[in-house]
Amino acid sequence: QVQLVESGGGLVQPGGSLQLSCEDSGLTFSAYNLAWYRQRPGEERELVASISMAHETDYASSAKGRFTISRNNRKSTMYLQMTDLKPEDTAVYLCHARRGSRAFWGQGTQVTVAL
Repeated sequence: QVQLVESGGGLVQPGGSLQLSCEDSGLTFSAYNLAWYRQRPGEERELVASISMAHETDYASSAKGRFTISRNNRKSTMYLQMTDLKPEDTAVYLCHARRGSRAFWGQGTQVTVAL
């Protein structure tokens, strides 16, 4: 049974940093393209950053220069290092794994950026 579990969210002040983790169980982790999405209340889910099986990365314009996505296949874990956080980064952050037509989502972790 595939399970993606996010962790590392929380409350942080503007300008602060957080590192999110997404740990997998049940996948051949290295064979999947991975991504972080986020969803604000009442809004569509949006792609934040992605990392391919070959470790190629891509970022939304809002994340470039502030967020870094990485993966450790031996630990079956993906990370999102977030710096210089802004109130508009407040959202539920979800990890996503895709290989061809197979795709899986985690349950999400809440990130709140506020004073």
